[in-house]
This record gives sequence, structure tokens and C-alpha cells, in this order.
Amino acid sequence: MAAPTADKAPRMFEQTFKNLDDVLWKEAGCSSELDYTEQSSWILFLKYLDDLEQEYEQEAELGDIPYEYIIDAEYRWSTWAAPKKDGKPDRDNAKTGLT
Repeated sequence: MAAPTADKAPRMFEQTFKNLDDVLWKEAGCSSELDYTEQSSWILFLKYLDDLEQEYEQEAELGDIPYEYIIDAEYRWSTWAAPKKDGKPDRDNAKTGLT
């Protein structure tokens, strides 16, 4: 799959956030965007931090320098939100917040 072009990227993100809004609005019983803005921001921050730490780890490996993650393994995005089994996404064990 090719990377989205610059003019399509904003629309792609806009649609992603609209989908998130729809799910939270319907399934979580939120009455407005203000009800879940804090949670959404925190989740996006955790995703960003996980990506940044993976990048730092790769740079450290290239320089043959040990790297210590800031966040323990069990709390990292890649562990709880996007776990892998045999190198593939493990959707059965991903934490979605749904019961």
C-alpha cells in the first residue's frame, strides 16, 4: 500500500477522528467531544511516546549503546494496544476498553 499523498493525509486523519468520535458517542454514552478529549489526547500521547522510544532504541542499537525504556514493557502501547503474536497483530489480546 502506498503512503497517502500530502493532500489526502489530512482527510485520512479527519475521517479517523470522526470514526473515533462516532464510536465514543454511540457506545460510550458521551454527550459531547469534551467528555472524551482528555482520554483521546492521553492515548495519542502514549502512542507517540511508544513510537519515539522504539526510534531511540533503534538508534542506540546502531551505535551499539544500551537503551533503557522510560515506560515498563507491560504499559507500552505496543504491548497493550497493539500486541503481536508470531509477528502478526494479536487482535484477541488487544485492550480496546470494551467489555
